[in-house]
Amino acid sequence: MSITATELKSNLSKYLLLAATEDVFITRNGKTIAKLTSPYQNKLGIVDSLYGSIPSDITLEEAREERLDKI
Repeated sequence: MSITATELKSNLSKYLLLAATEDVFITRNGKTIAKLTSPYQNKLGIVDSLYGSIPSDITLEEAREERLDKI
């Protein structure tokens, strides 16, 4: 769900409750500036979504170095 910062200010309690079940993206001038999310979200789901993002034939340190080289 995406809402404006003004909407968040007007209905903070509503969106705090909603953030327990889904991510709430806050926008200002059409750009996302923040995200409300539950601190208790499924950590295994996050790990599963990241699985495979680093090739299995390199180490974590090598992946970090590659990333820094691209910046």
